[in-house]
Amino acid sequence: MIRDKHFPMRLSGAALALSLAAVLASTLPGSAASGSTGFSLWVFASPSRPAITARATSPANAPSVFSPDKGKFRITISGQQVGSEDFEISAAADFWIQRSSMNAHSPDGANIKASGQLKLSADGAPMRYDWSAEAQKKATGFVDFAGGMAKCTADLGGRAPLRKDFDFKSPIVAVLDNNLYYQFGVLARVYDWKAGGKQTFPVLIPQDMIPGSISVESLGPQQAGNGRYETLRVSSPDLEILVYVDASHRMMRLEVPSSNVTIERE
Repeated sequence: MIRDKHFPMRLSGAALALSLAAVLASTLPGSAASGSTGFSLWVFASPSRPAITARATSPANAPSVFSPDKGKFRITISGQQVGSEDFEISAAADFWIQRSSMNAHSPDGANIKASGQLKLSADGAPMRYDWSAEAQKKATGFVDFAGGMAKCTADLGGRAPLRKDFDFKSPIVAVLDNNLYYQFGVLARVYDWKAGGKQTFPVLIPQDMIPGSISVESLGPQQAGNGRYETLRVSSPDLEILVYVDASHRMMRLEVPSSNVTIERE
């Protein structure tokens, strides 16, 4: 993603310990969940610069990019487990539902929780996303997607919910929310493996109501842990994440080399 110079970062000890890289911010001025939902995943991008969409929408009768999957990830930092995530994706009528629930603890003993439910069309376009997050405080929210528009609402316990709308100019938007890692598995499904190469996706981080873009590139088969997997590099100018998938493109492992973070399927 392209960092917006108008949003200076503020780093906290918990963010440095639990984020996916030391460069990531726990909060940003203007973020919906500022100070309440733990650590953020990305250095965010400016909403003023649209991303190039990697995949056009598919015909209504085209096969889905998804297949059913269910499991649990271990979340480790420098080999020490700090949390876990339960995940599932399944078909429902003519759409798909992806659910995740994450629990983690920071070095100071504070618990961090996050959950999300993402409704998707068969080609990977998001339709609706509902989330909740809890660290010092609890926050909830949702996003309605339609034709490239994302209408975001967040309830932080104040008098009125926060609302922001974003126009991505494309229905294919990667939802990569804070602390929910199977969403990278959804991204791996939406990536066009036949086309290959480097592809750019618009991104929304709902808990922070911040849009951006990322590049995704296939690196071919690589050894990771105890297995050999097809590998995707997900990157921005400030961050590189490696996503490892099996022959069916199920996410098996995720690594952030710069911060010794590993997300691995049990």
